[in-house]
Amino acid sequence: MHDIIIIGAGPAGLTAALYARRADKTALVIEKGTFGGQVTFSPLIENYPGFASLSGNELADKLVEQVINQGADIEMETVKEIIDNGDTKTVVTDAGTHEGKAVIIAVGCRHRQLGLPNENELTGNGVSYCATCDGAFFKGKNVAVCGGGNSALQEAVLLSDLCSRVTIVQNLDYLTGEAKLVEKVNSKDNIEIITGTVINSLKGENDLTALELKKTADGSVTELPVDGLFIAIGLEPDNARFSNVAALTEWGYFDTDETCLTKTEGIFVAGDCRDKSVRQITTAVADGSAAALAACRYIDYR
Repeated sequence: MHDIIIIGAGPAGLTAALYARRADKTALVIEKGTFGGQVTFSPLIENYPGFASLSGNELADKLVEQVINQGADIEMETVKEIIDNGDTKTVVTDAGTHEGKAVIIAVGCRHRQLGLPNENELTGNGVSYCATCDGAFFKGKNVAVCGGGNSALQEAVLLSDLCSRVTIVQNLDYLTGEAKLVEKVNSKDNIEIITGTVINSLKGENDLTALELKKTADGSVTELPVDGLFIAIGLEPDNARFSNVAALTEWGYFDTDETCLTKTEGIFVAGDCRDKSVRQITTAVADGSAAALAACRYIDYR
């Protein structure tokens, strides 16, 4: 049995593991996919204290190395549910079960989809959610980026160094990313910006060939030939499997504040999966420390 089981190995979960080990608590981190979480999809981070710039992968590697060196255990498994036994908790995964005195849920969020009919079929065949992962496949080709926030603009800048043409498609009449990112996008000769427009459908059977674009103002429809589409319209939570131990908001986020407490004693949440106004690496790290310290207090004084 571990003192604290942490579900998710993003910045929140890894920070929670670090604080747990510093408090001399045994810690198990369970991750189903990528160590580092969504941060690994960021090609460039310039707003993390102590580093002028580094990639998401670099930050993730540093966090994982630090946690392993502190003695935390790590397992690659998919968590299905949590069972509250009172003084102990059972975490059920696709590989078995783990027992712990406390649990911290730090599962982050997943990429939001457009919801178009053949989006899933074309994912991996022209449709992508990560320029860092898939950008090299489109070297010298024409691609589009859907979205106008920081993530979309970062994707566009990265792709502009690889692709012949990058077209940003934004449903609003303006870009919502930081001013410096907007300035960087505008400085690129091969980036075109189309605002006030939505992607109406995806063309192509086995591979993406074009986007059907619809102007929100007048409903006019045009077709944009592309080899690839990178969707960067935000994230959504994947918390439903834990609703028996932690209350959810109407949007599916964990209904808790900076205390990271849930309705179940001994179960805590941290990071982008909880209801919050700011979702940044720094706020995830802060949540991880708060949740771990709360879990340690729970164990010490229960």
